[in-house]
Amino acid sequence: MSLPKISVVMPIYNVEKFVGAAVQSVLNQSFEDFELICVDDGGDDRSMQIVREFIDPRIRIVCQSNRGLAGARNTGIAHARADFVALLDSDDIWHPDKLALHYIHLNANPDIGVSYSGSKLIDGDGNALGVTMRPKLGRITPRDILCRNPIGNGSAPVIRKSALDRAVFRNPDDSARLCWFDESFRQSEDIEMWTRLSVKHSVGFAGIPGLLTEYRIIPGALSANVVKQYLSWTKMMRKLRNYAPEFVAEHGDMARAYQLRYLARRSVQLGNFELARDFLSKALSLKPHILVEEPRKTIVTAGAVAVGAALGRDRFVALTRPILRNAA
Repeated sequence: MSLPKISVVMPIYNVEKFVGAAVQSVLNQSFEDFELICVDDGGDDRSMQIVREFIDPRIRIVCQSNRGLAGARNTGIAHARADFVALLDSDDIWHPDKLALHYIHLNANPDIGVSYSGSKLIDGDGNALGVTMRPKLGRITPRDILCRNPIGNGSAPVIRKSALDRAVFRNPDDSARLCWFDESFRQSEDIEMWTRLSVKHSVGFAGIPGLLTEYRIIPGALSANVVKQYLSWTKMMRKLRNYAPEFVAEHGDMARAYQLRYLARRSVQLGNFELARDFLSKALSLKPHILVEEPRKTIVTAGAVAVGAALGRDRFVALTRPILRNAA
């Protein structure tokens, strides 16, 4: 049997409401030469029963005790047989042409190690939130990765396996286990990996046009817990400083300001305007220059914080959703 051209890695943990749609979005791909590695991360709901109801020889199931998202991705990557690895979180959805377009992009650009695209945000019921991630696509520098994270979310990238392997290391607690993502992170494991690939291993990043991922925002989930996200991001910066102190000295404050502004915007989307005001105030105090670099997004954020605090969440959402269409 010939090897697949793309290995899709899907960590699965207690996502019975969403996993069927995620798997179906992979099986619906116009590019059909893939394997789908579903990593059972030790959940206790019906998620894996739902996965097993799909009858398709391209689906492979790997089971393990719970290790978290980074650990499940590592297990999936370790079982990957293809030259390209695509990541899809089990609560997100792909456009049918996503794999085809990234496959073309990576084959046409051998200097690119990570290919990504934009995303649109959906809620727990799959409804569009009217918010999109439209990242910078070309001439990506390590500063871009750290300060602006153009990849955006863990379901956006398709990665050359040889690029991933530049960053492989032994698990410090289990030397027999290979890791790509740092399993000590329960959040910010994505940006930690992208920054390490770019800064330490000189992997090239580039995007392609289109909103090819539907990224789900679930209140109470890790993606919505902005305080923990900030603490985890700070931990990532400490790790980065250990191997790239000069890079952090040059770009660290700007990266922190952008992270604070991002968390302010996420807090606005979640209706926590007091927290949003605190994040934005810290961002502008640290690096007022973000107002010069990205005046529109910074001004819109400040306006959203002020208006939201005055109107309250429900009235704010009804009034401003069209304005915040590009607020991610």
